[in-house]
Amino acid sequence: MRFHSPAFFVFFVCFFWKLSDASAQNPPKREFRAVWIATVDNIDWPSVRGMPADSQRAEFIAMLDQHQRAGINAVVVQIRAAADAFYAKSTEPWSFWLTGQQGRAPVPFYDPLEFMIRETHDRGMEFHAWFNLDRATYSKNSTVTSDHISLRKPEWMLQYGGRKLFNLGLPEVRNYVTSIVTNIVRNYDVDGIHFDDYFYPYGIAGQVIRDEVTYKTYFNGMNLANWRRENINQLILQLRDSIRALKPYVKFGVSPFGVWKNRSQDPEGSQTTGGLTSYFDLYADTRKWIREGWIDYIAPQVYFSTDFQKVPYRLLVDWWIKNGFNRHLYIGQGAFRINRSTPRDRAWNNPEETPTQLRYNRQFPQIHGSIFFSSRSLTDNLNGVRDSLLTDFYRYPALIPPMPWKDPEPPLSPKDLKATPTPEGVELFWQEPGPAPDGDKARYYVVYRFEKKEKINTEDPTRILAICVGERTTHFIDRTAGSDKRYVYVVTSFDRLHNESAPNQVNVRVPEQ
Repeated sequence: MRFHSPAFFVFFVCFFWKLSDASAQNPPKREFRAVWIATVDNIDWPSVRGMPADSQRAEFIAMLDQHQRAGINAVVVQIRAAADAFYAKSTEPWSFWLTGQQGRAPVPFYDPLEFMIRETHDRGMEFHAWFNLDRATYSKNSTVTSDHISLRKPEWMLQYGGRKLFNLGLPEVRNYVTSIVTNIVRNYDVDGIHFDDYFYPYGIAGQVIRDEVTYKTYFNGMNLANWRRENINQLILQLRDSIRALKPYVKFGVSPFGVWKNRSQDPEGSQTTGGLTSYFDLYADTRKWIREGWIDYIAPQVYFSTDFQKVPYRLLVDWWIKNGFNRHLYIGQGAFRINRSTPRDRAWNNPEETPTQLRYNRQFPQIHGSIFFSSRSLTDNLNGVRDSLLTDFYRYPALIPPMPWKDPEPPLSPKDLKATPTPEGVELFWQEPGPAPDGDKARYYVVYRFEKKEKINTEDPTRILAICVGERTTHFIDRTAGSDKRYVYVVTSFDRLHNESAPNQVNVRVPEQ
């Protein structure tokens, strides 16, 4: 039996906000506000493996609702943690962390990914599907199904740190990983494809990556380190091309370890002295991917405090600002580190540490938002971090920044906007516009309200009265309208990639009651 939440039967919904005092400092109108929802080891969801399907759904809905109230506008959900699946349309087995036994389907049956995407979109939020690409097994104690890829293709595997890892030097392995991703893009309505920081493994003392046979076969004149980096480069480019060929609007992003190179290793590196880098230790040339435009966004994991001497938060963020190359830069915020100070990094016990980081980010237009690791850190409100989002940083709604290199064309404006005072409030009606020249339709609408004497400024998010989700959302009642007031209402259309139409506006006088 397929499950449908009550929200599934609602074709549209408007989310509305109380308008602020005009003298308040305006927050950004455009900002990506996301949270990672980790499924590996049941970090975030489901909280217990093997819980009944209805409990899984209820838990995810409660988590989404908490994040929406805190101002989050996107989720990045781990749907493949170790060559497994949190979705039904998969050639890989159901995840152990979902049902308690790898290969066992949810009971009663449902497709978690379809459900999660639907619930996320019903709330006007983006859904990015997060993959771990290198792990085939999570530990030496992992139990896998008899048809698991690690058993069917043992020649594809590298043994390292008690795990089986995919040998990304093999072209057939890169093709396999690409096929897993394209299957999701083809069959599910995701907004983005997302990879974390695991490419080649983090180093373990005494362990060696035994890929010398593959290297001798495919090295093409490169030294070992450059060959490994080129393997990942080829995979990233192959993924970019495959996603673009299927659904050009789907975003492609990576969240790498924060330090690309230290300046002591390369004059173009960051002014840090970290012992680990993505370039030299994980063979991930993350700067190249963003510079070449192979990915749409990068979310470096800046899991360091402002006081950490080796990798100070501000210095690393400054480096990424200079190396964003006109793509989107989202800062990976280490919310999980709150209240976990160490002798070398004591600032995390300070409740002002995360607000200090967010205030720093807001100074730079090159930073397009943040992703918090992880969901539980926010829902548990560690050191008041969720409170600070709810009452301060994310108090007002933000729209996701557009990506003009993917879609520069705005949708057409709403048609025939009308406003009528009623006993319930001011009732607004408009009609759905036709397709834009690029064929895109309106996906949602934003309603702004101004008093007659105010200057119309749709760049001020404190003037946003409602975000109406769904192309058929062509009706809204302003129940907060004051008596004996003159208002100007402005309604704009947005397409899937968050381009905004020209405004349509209407004047109305609310009679004295």
